[in-house]
Amino acid sequence: MNVIYPLAVPKGRRLCCEVCEAPAKRVCTACTVTYYCGPVHQRADWGSIHEKICQLLIPLRTAMPFYNSEEERQHGLQQLQQRQKHLIEFCYTVAQKYLFEGKHEDAVPAALHSLRFRMNVHGLNSVELVPAYLLLAEASLGLGRIVQAEEYLSQAQWTVLKSTDCSNATYSLLHRNLGLLYMAKENFEEARYHLANDVSEIWHKYLNDHYQVLSQARVQQIDLLGKQFVNDTGLADEAQEAEAIRILTSILSIREPTSDKAPRKTVLVLKTLAMLYYLMMDSLKAHEYAARALSLAQEHLSVEEQNVIQELLTLITTEEEQPITS
Repeated sequence: MNVIYPLAVPKGRRLCCEVCEAPAKRVCTACTVTYYCGPVHQRADWGSIHEKICQLLIPLRTAMPFYNSEEERQHGLQQLQQRQKHLIEFCYTVAQKYLFEGKHEDAVPAALHSLRFRMNVHGLNSVELVPAYLLLAEASLGLGRIVQAEEYLSQAQWTVLKSTDCSNATYSLLHRNLGLLYMAKENFEEARYHLANDVSEIWHKYLNDHYQVLSQARVQQIDLLGKQFVNDTGLADEAQEAEAIRILTSILSIREPTSDKAPRKTVLVLKTLAMLYYLMMDSLKAHEYAARALSLAQEHLSVEEQNVIQELLTLITTEEEQPITS
């Protein structure tokens, strides 16, 4: 590890610690552009991410050179932004790897770097900041820092609420972390609610991709064997099928009693179960859940959303009338 010398801060200039943003007292002598409040945070950052990106930070944190033309200056700015985008993904991936390995302390500095680079590139209010907030929340939960995790999740929620361009994957991660937070706070009802959101959205996206391909094949009258349809679900055996059904029906039991408050979420689970049974070649069960989804959609959802479920029900009904033999 590089030797870190005490820092003589020029008068009127405030330098902040890379990890905690407290006033800095030390500088990394390898890059000379990274500062720390003391040896503890310096070692933490070095072991987590700084050793891997030390030299990459130099062009990002030093003054841009003099350019002879505006074209050259714009090219230089583009290169700078590309470097930052690369570091966003690299630091995020490193932090994720630490979390998968259960190294929550090591994940924090790497996730902080990803967050700061995201702020530099996308601004302070962009939904692009949310994945980094969620990594930091997950790491904080793993370290038992409930208040800190709640702060990161509040930032993530607020950013998502203000955004009109948030992916399903981001929503899913947000619900998962909120579920884990409420579990840590022993509020199990809220935990179940958010974890159900996470799981049902993941299953719906996964099965919907397979359903779209398969339904097009049926409409085009492509002759595929029933066994091939089962394999297309990605559920290789009956145990996996049973587990999927168990999870989704458990989520449905949470959703249905309050379906008038959040009908779209209940319809989502019913539709997901219908697609799952359809892909498993169980037309009777598929028809049952699709019909329930349509009935609820007709009460609460738009005509466009009703039509999507009606198409699924029509396809299932056709299969009941003209079963495919394996």
